[in-house]
Amino acid sequence: MKKQTRNLALALIAAASFGPFGGQALAQQVQSLRGAPVDAAEPATAAAHIRPDGPAISRDYVQQPPLIPHKVEGYEVTKNFNKCMDCHAWSRYQEFNATKVSLTHFKDRDGGELSNISPRRYFCLQCHIPQTDAKPLVDNTFKRAEGLR
Repeated sequence: MKKQTRNLALALIAAASFGPFGGQALAQQVQSLRGAPVDAAEPATAAAHIRPDGPAISRDYVQQPPLIPHKVEGYEVTKNFNKCMDCHAWSRYQEFNATKVSLTHFKDRDGGELSNISPRRYFCLQCHIPQTDAKPLVDNTFKRAEGLR
């Protein structure tokens, strides 16, 4: 109980010290990576375009989920249906010359093997994204992992 009271007292002191305008002054000092104030409106950006269908895109770091080399607009992925499995299921990938779903997607959280895709891995677009031609938002010096060069 003493811990809750202490935390409440600290929160009240912090709120009182900022006052009604203190938070705004602090927000005006903080800038985004692009150098704009954090409370400024988002700048307009050029629309990114999905790359045309093509071969698998190479990975940039170890454990990176593979990028999707095709459009996925309009793909239905719900709890009852997963459009990705029309081509990427183990029973159909050869028919469509697609990459089959990794064995890791058939394991439960304890490492046990499942006969169907784990519910943790069912919603593909949580990890796998289509490759675009979008320009980086900020300059960077990123280099691919040494073992992937």
